Amino acid sequence: MTANTIAINQQMDDFDGHHSVWLFGYGSLIYKADFPYLQRQPASISGWTRRFWQGSHDHRGTPQAPGRVVTLIEQTDAICHGMAYLITPEVFAHLDHREKNGYLRLATPITFSDGRSERGLVYIAMPDNAAYLGAASEQAIARHIASSAGPSGPNADYLKLLAHALREMGQSDPHVFAIEQHLADLNHCD
Repeated sequence: MTANTIAINQQMDDFDGHHSVWLFGYGSLIYKADFPYLQRQPASISGWTRRFWQGSHDHRGTPQAPGRVVTLIEQTDAICHGMAYLITPEVFAHLDHREKNGYLRLATPITFSDGRSERGLVYIAMPDNAAYLGAASEQAIARHIASSAGPSGPNADYLKLLAHALREMGQSDPHVFAIEQHLADLNHCD
């Protein structure tokens, strides 16, 4: 699949006719809501776990030297915590562009902290997209992140902002926090 997913996402019609849709964010969408929204609240989705396995050619890296950003990987019994935004369909043009580097819209149940659930969507970069980097050790991912930067800034900033946002929400993510620690160790050695 092509790395640019804008046209594919524009064909998704699951929410046609809806005045608003819940969007689940699990990476930079947690801390960088650069779009209008009607409501924002902590939420989670089941059956997925966050991993730094997606390449970023357009934000935290370049086509020649992609950075690493998060995507979701299916995992039975996993719960991924993040932030949900109630948005209007007009926001999709911006989001489809922002998430164009391999991410596809996927309809999914979103669970809120009060226990209620709503059908919404999430952007996920599946393993068959051209920007997918795949699994690596958390130490190797930290080394990769330490040496990557793109138009949106250093890849390390993305990692640090995500880890900080998760802590502010009171959520733990062993994968994210382990990479953050490895990055801190690298910086301490320099």
